[in-house]
Amino acid sequence: MILRKEFFTFTELNIITMHFNVLKYFILISAFVIGTNDVKAQRKSKKNNTVVSDVTIKTSPKLVVGIVVDQMRYDYLTRFWNHYEDGGFKRMVNEGFNCKNNHFNYAPTSTGPGHASVYTGTSPATHGIIGNDWFDKELGKSVYCAGDDGYASVGTTSKAGKMSPHRMITTTITDELRLHTQMRGKTIAIALKDRGAVLPGGHTANAAYWFDGNKAANWITSSYYMKELPKWVADFNSAKSVAKYKKPWDTAKPINTYLESVIDNNPYEGLFKGETTPTFPHDLPKLWEENGNYSILKSSPYGNSLTADFAIAAIEGENLGADNIPDFLAISFSSTDYVGHKFGVDSKEVQDTYIQLDKDLSRLFSELDKKVGAGEYTVFLSADHAAVPVPAYLKDKKIPAAYFDSNEMKEKLNEFVKFTYGTTDLIKDISNYQIFLDHKVIKNLDMSLKEVEESLAIEILNYKDIDRVFTGHQMWQSNYTHGIPYILQNGFNQKRSGDVLFVLRPDVISYSKTGSTHGSPQIYDTHAPLLFFGKGIKRGSTVARTEIPDIAPTMAALLGVSFPSGTTGKPIVEVLE
Repeated sequence: MILRKEFFTFTELNIITMHFNVLKYFILISAFVIGTNDVKAQRKSKKNNTVVSDVTIKTSPKLVVGIVVDQMRYDYLTRFWNHYEDGGFKRMVNEGFNCKNNHFNYAPTSTGPGHASVYTGTSPATHGIIGNDWFDKELGKSVYCAGDDGYASVGTTSKAGKMSPHRMITTTITDELRLHTQMRGKTIAIALKDRGAVLPGGHTANAAYWFDGNKAANWITSSYYMKELPKWVADFNSAKSVAKYKKPWDTAKPINTYLESVIDNNPYEGLFKGETTPTFPHDLPKLWEENGNYSILKSSPYGNSLTADFAIAAIEGENLGADNIPDFLAISFSSTDYVGHKFGVDSKEVQDTYIQLDKDLSRLFSELDKKVGAGEYTVFLSADHAAVPVPAYLKDKKIPAAYFDSNEMKEKLNEFVKFTYGTTDLIKDISNYQIFLDHKVIKNLDMSLKEVEESLAIEILNYKDIDRVFTGHQMWQSNYTHGIPYILQNGFNQKRSGDVLFVLRPDVISYSKTGSTHGSPQIYDTHAPLLFFGKGIKRGSTVARTEIPDIAPTMAALLGVSFPSGTTGKPIVEVLE
């Protein structure tokens, strides 16, 4: 229909024009809405496709490197910070994530339980490694956490290789990664100490290697893993790669710059056999035979350097991180513990050992960058326990400190038991700050185990150096959530632990008058570093409390594998990208 303007009045024309404009606007709006909906639908479809195809449900580094530094206090990071290079501890802190308030949540704090707890994601109450050694209630004798006479030594004629992880009753993160990859991913574990390799390697490790010093100076293993050493290990041993460390131990930097430690010549440090003062330089070649030949290297920074050498050789020899199936390299640096025990946490020897370890870490990370690829591997670093300052040194600084006489306690306790019950046969063993009772004797005497436990607890609580006491019955019946009781309960295994648990005063330790030790539930033994860096790790830090059993589930969440079978820790969400 044609509308001719002359047939309409001015008003009618305005009305018609307005209707046309409204219609035009409606058409435009409709087209826009329809188009917008189409675009939204397309975007939604694309977004859904992106979610399905690109979402990250796991991180797949070519290699995971777990590092445990034996007897490392958290404050070794901060005290010696200005002496560290950019490529070692500083690289981990600056490029990775630092958990500043990380703690062991159990006692005793020692090497075997420490390594087991890092890798199982749980505490001794669950994984069963309640000490380096402990009294076995079924066998009626002390057993070693990694000892196993059912296997033979490989690489040595000594008994040093008769080891396996059979006393650890849960899986590890290394086991879970092996299972997840249908055993295609490799696990190699390395440490000077056998327990520092056997327990992190888990039950399914391709190999665990440790150092047999003395005159042979070989890296060895157990028939649990293999019948003979692979060629690369045999070559490493035959090349006598350790011989270069038979040299004097002097400081890596001028000793007058070591202001973070006490004077070099002091009465708080132990001596190598043949030394008259605990001072630098330590002439290791001169002290060689009297201190076990190559075994003396364990108590020097060179033991850590040798460990780094062997770990780098393992990366090459085992082709670790060479494909897209994740492998695992577990390394424990043990010399820090030997040095700390001999010289004490405030010694210049400890400071130098960490400065030189930092160089070894830098060297290790550099090799990983070359062989695996920067950004293609993930690392965590922690400790198996911390350590206490030498009480004799603290006393001289007017800080409360003392030494515990365990023999005096045993004599007094035996007198009490003899007087009260007419026999000392009630007590089978006292070790790891626990008293093991003979349940059969108690039953034959028609006594209540609970009452006997309480009687002994009340008695020893009166002893001058005892801070608190708990009974096995309390560990069974209570659910502690914080403090010393919580720490003790996490270390209490119902089948393996003792019947009475005692804790020394915070200012009292059981050790020699020189050097440092560990093992208590006190904070100086529980506060240890925890660093993450590499693929899948955020940059940052936290002062929120984290605990050692959190490490394994954090790595499991990152890798997308099952948590170890006894896991009680939780993933540290701040760490993961």
